Amino acid sequence: MDLNKLHIALVGNPNSGKTSLFNCLTGLHQQTGNFPGVTVDKKTGSTRLTEKLVGNVIDLPGTYSLYPKRLDEWVSYRVLLNQDKDLQADVIVAVADASNLKRNLLFCTQIIDLKQPVVIVLTMMDLARKKGIKIDTDILEQELGVPVVAVNPRKNKGITELKKAIVDVAEAAGRATVADFIDTGALAPDPIGDFKKLFPCFSDYKSVHFLINHEQFELDAETQEAIEAIEVRNNFNPTKTQAEEILQRYGRIKEIMKKAVTEPSPLQKSQFTERLDNILLHRRWGYLILLTVLFLLFQSVFWLAQFPMDGIDYCFLQVTQFLTSHLPDNRWTDLLINGVVAGLNGILVFVPQIMILFGLITLLEDSGYMARISFLTDRLMRSVGLNGKSVMPMISGFACAVPAIMSARNIENRKERLLTILITPLMSCSARLPVYALLTSLVIPGHRVLGVLSLQGLVMMGLYLLGLVMALIVSFVAKWFIHIQEKSFFILELPSYRSPRWKNIGQTMVSKAKIFVFDAGKIIMVISLALWALSSFGPGNSMQKITSSYEAKLTAPGADSVQIIRDMHTARLENSYAGRIGKTIEPAIAPLGYDWKIGIALVTSFAAREVFVGTMATLYSVGDNGNEMLLKEKMRNAKRKDGTPVFTLAAGLSLLVFYVFAMQCMSTLAVVKRETRSWKWPLIQLFYMTGLAYLFSLLVYQLLK
Repeated sequence: MDLNKLHIALVGNPNSGKTSLFNCLTGLHQQTGNFPGVTVDKKTGSTRLTEKLVGNVIDLPGTYSLYPKRLDEWVSYRVLLNQDKDLQADVIVAVADASNLKRNLLFCTQIIDLKQPVVIVLTMMDLARKKGIKIDTDILEQELGVPVVAVNPRKNKGITELKKAIVDVAEAAGRATVADFIDTGALAPDPIGDFKKLFPCFSDYKSVHFLINHEQFELDAETQEAIEAIEVRNNFNPTKTQAEEILQRYGRIKEIMKKAVTEPSPLQKSQFTERLDNILLHRRWGYLILLTVLFLLFQSVFWLAQFPMDGIDYCFLQVTQFLTSHLPDNRWTDLLINGVVAGLNGILVFVPQIMILFGLITLLEDSGYMARISFLTDRLMRSVGLNGKSVMPMISGFACAVPAIMSARNIENRKERLLTILITPLMSCSARLPVYALLTSLVIPGHRVLGVLSLQGLVMMGLYLLGLVMALIVSFVAKWFIHIQEKSFFILELPSYRSPRWKNIGQTMVSKAKIFVFDAGKIIMVISLALWALSSFGPGNSMQKITSSYEAKLTAPGADSVQIIRDMHTARLENSYAGRIGKTIEPAIAPLGYDWKIGIALVTSFAAREVFVGTMATLYSVGDNGNEMLLKEKMRNAKRKDGTPVFTLAAGLSLLVFYVFAMQCMSTLAVVKRETRSWKWPLIQLFYMTGLAYLFSLLVYQLLK
């Protein structure tokens, strides 16, 4: 053990308050990476235990017991069994939810029986008190034989006592520990006895786990054969042993609960959470409430963001006018105004909507309602080959498909996990939001339905529902083609309803805005500047010829200088490098109602969907210094050669439908390859989503034109 640094593993059941405790201990001193060989997130951080001693804290994935099923549970399991070469924990801090202590004690007593230095931390004591639960921590500590500390990470209470307990336990490592909580001798006496001849220092309970899961550990071939021989010789039955252990353990936990915990009578009046669940999880009203919540979510994105978005647009308009009137008319001014400023406008104008969307999603998660959505939708999900746990990645996909696909690791069933990964990109992520907002405000009138509801908000909600419905249809079809036979179970803990942490919501909104501006924004700016160059220059001296030709027309008597200059800019853009790219693909996209400028945007937005807006801003601003119109007005006034508008209702809805279905994201394809460990599935995604986008866009345009 390093005398100056202590390695602390933080473990616990999901929703036990483990992550809140990790954040409280480590503050800003955190790092996020991946465990070697797997795609499970690894969060580490440092905390000052004493003046001379620093604690290196690792937040292990949540797990319910020492019998792992999911990939992330195996990560925690290997650390606890000392089978992770990169992480050897000096102290285990086991977090237990005081309001659900009986269930949490199963995992805690299993860890204690491994005979490693352990500290038990009780969280959510305030919630336990509200439920009428009283816990005598002194008696509980005496019964468990290890330190028990009550903390409240939200209010920073009990943290000093916890740090002292960690140091004390680390210093006492190797001393005598309490007896096993179960009679391991009754479980498998002969196999355990034979195994401990190989590993004398192992506890009986640790020996049981090596007998069950030794194939999953990195042991040499000779040791593996020796353990296998012990199993065969003693007719060791892992399933029977596990079942007997759980029965024994819960019997002992029942005795501990009687001594240390006072619970209210079962006949006592039901708690607030139960009464609220009777309404929100009602077989009919629950679904109506869910639809209402989603409807208000998307209406709010428009209602609340309209004023700040108009303000940002106005500010950029003023900046453009100021630069146009004070800078000389040359190529550098054109680059600044139509490359840099237009690109920045395309980024910042959608920040309010993104912040509001993420803030509202975080509000649903913090309040406990998001888990109820999974519960409500389990029956529907099963009918299309998924289960209720698929809902969380799908809802997360409304924010971003990349972390949403990664969160599908929590789905134990391989077939359901793969189906979830395949359909999650059909959820309308925040990258689509700028495209939806621009096109919806462009082709959908700003009318009020029933004098209250925004028509644009209703269309926006319809786009999100369209992606969701198509995802369910694709899953229903795909389940017949993925031949993985594996039983599926849906076990979900419904957290208690809690008041949202407004500070957490604010931090999430700011964090997501920063990610959009600095990550997506970099891509948008680079592509905006590249587009400016492609739109301003052409092959050979074609651009100079066009300029000379139109300058000659300007000198003609009675020439309409405004119209001639506009025609010159159009001709230059069509003959530029960007124009030639758009013209090349125009025959393929013309049946969808798109012109060559939209074609350029479709190509550039494959890097990231939100680039569509920056592309439009650049293409419609190039050579247009004197025009004071906003982007929406420029697009609204755009005309084809025959004088008809480019962005008609049919063309606008066709483009919206295209972006609902199209796989326009390289990052998503990369993470799908990483999660499935194959190029087969991302390529299938790319082709089926592009095919859906083209087919349905074609149908919409041809029916409405």
